[in-house]
Amino acid sequence: MDNGQRSTYTVGGKSFTAVAVNTAAKAGEWIKLKMGSHAQLALKSNSRDLVTEVDKGSEKMIRNLIKTHFPHHSILGEEGVAPGSAASAEALKHMQDHEYLWIVDPIDGTTNFVHGFPFFSVSIALAHRGEIIVGVVYDPNRDELFVAEKGKGAYVKGKPIRVSQEAKLSDSLVATGFPADGDYALPVNVKGIQSVAPRVRNLRVAGSAALHMAYVAAGRLSGFWEIGLNSWDIAAGALLIREAGGEVTDTAGQPYSLAVRNVLATNGAIHDELRKALSEAGATGF
Repeated sequence: MDNGQRSTYTVGGKSFTAVAVNTAAKAGEWIKLKMGSHAQLALKSNSRDLVTEVDKGSEKMIRNLIKTHFPHHSILGEEGVAPGSAASAEALKHMQDHEYLWIVDPIDGTTNFVHGFPFFSVSIALAHRGEIIVGVVYDPNRDELFVAEKGKGAYVKGKPIRVSQEAKLSDSLVATGFPADGDYALPVNVKGIQSVAPRVRNLRVAGSAALHMAYVAAGRLSGFWEIGLNSWDIAAGALLIREAGGEVTDTAGQPYSLAVRNVLATNGAIHDELRKALSEAGATGF
């Protein structure tokens, strides 16, 4: 990598990627220690939208570690934003054009964490003037660290990863979620499930969008979609998938940006077929 490229990923000799990796690993290990012993459980927007003191503690730890290295960078974290889609969209609108913006989900899969179901992750992305340049998703239960840097590929445990090779939906393992927004996003997503489930090899709903997207990047899933997500759910995973050779758009097929809430992420080969299945069912969220 030439010096011009290297300067994109460092400030004052500090590597953005190294800070993201170390921060995610420290937060993830702390979260794992807390599993089964959280003391407080609160509802955000409804009974499916949970938050614990561990979410808040993890985000505080992540913010402190990032600010130690990059005090002038901006941070958008789930626990620093009021519940609801309007609040998250407004928060992103105010921050998305900042020179350096860290986008953080301190526990993606809080419901799983609360129930002791070991499928949750820490998601950290860094955007430079609205474009994601670093993405890290850490699964503390499997000790798997998924890392991508723009233009340098995607890796898990230091080994390169690539998206899967399935060319047809009928040969594919696809994932989605059950959104917390029961008034709009959930019914739309259920319509998508009804359309997609008969067309795929099988469907998975494991409860962490960031980890699902990391699995698409690693070739463990052929695709993933969900309605009504937030930037912190998607940002790191979007870079992982693109750097692993896959495709990320909104559910209507428009290019990915930080503002995307209805996401479609695949190995590329099944992208159009999955998009059409959602469109035919009126399940794109648009």
